Amino acid sequence: MKTLGLVAAAGYGVDQRLRVEIAEPAAKAGWRLAITLTPTAARWMDAVGETPRLQALTELPLRSTGRLPSHPKPYPTPDAFLFVPATANSLAKLALGIADNQALTALGEALGTPGVRVVIRPQADPAQRAHPRWQSHLDTLTAAGAHISDAAVGDPWTPLLDLLGNP
Repeated sequence: MKTLGLVAAAGYGVDQRLRVEIAEPAAKAGWRLAITLTPTAARWMDAVGETPRLQALTELPLRSTGRLPSHPKPYPTPDAFLFVPATANSLAKLALGIADNQALTALGEALGTPGVRVVIRPQADPAQRAHPRWQSHLDTLTAAGAHISDAAVGDPWTPLLDLLGNP
């Protein structure tokens, strides 16, 4: 069984859409889920009771914080990664190599691992997209091998699973 690294930032809808549109369909399709949330996304998910629902979809630990140096990695590098939603803040940090939380650390490692597919769904409003570095961040991630699947905020997330291949 292949492992999907499912990473989410605290973007609009994550608390209502991540499980329903991505995690459940991915698990049903046969992916083993390695779910990692940014610290703020984890707080949002905890606040609405989504954390235990996500955890029920996988035997792997749901992560939002780093491990202690004395603890082993809880699972090997996933076969593919999906970063949805990728907020402007997290996307910029990832493009610059800033790994200041567990979610960005996992994604940064994935970008540096040959053969690991990384699909990113940016979520940013028009003002954030107008920032002079926005396009260069997307270009940097594309050059690093990530597949950017940009769309409107309300567009469905489930079709992103098709970009990962079969589990």
